[in-house]
Amino acid sequence: MIPVLLGTNGEILELGRKTRLFTPAQRLALTARDQGCTFPNCTIPAPWCAAHHITYWSRQGPTNVGNGALLCSHHHHLIHKEQCTIHTRNGVPWFTPPRHIDPAQKPQQNHYFKPPPPQRE
Repeated sequence: MIPVLLGTNGEILELGRKTRLFTPAQRLALTARDQGCTFPNCTIPAPWCAAHHITYWSRQGPTNVGNGALLCSHHHHLIHKEQCTIHTRNGVPWFTPPRHIDPAQKPQQNHYFKPPPPQRE
């Protein structure tokens, strides 16, 4: 038995460890959620991005929308050089820079595609 999460049209969105590559349905779900590269301040649109495993496939990360994030080629390579780490909060990818870039290691997210809500005064 393999547990799966289905989209509204019955497409599989969570494949676990069955396959490494994200399916077209998973890419559509990531595109709807992320809208483009999720790296802070990047403006590259979703069609130009790759689906990245937040927990690497080589480290037993599943091929699931919840473990995916869209990244442009530049930021995908940067992440793989371990220049920063990714985690999610409420399904949104957040990036923590390494200490040599930000000694405080303040987590950041990309607000280009989804601006933050206005601050209350």
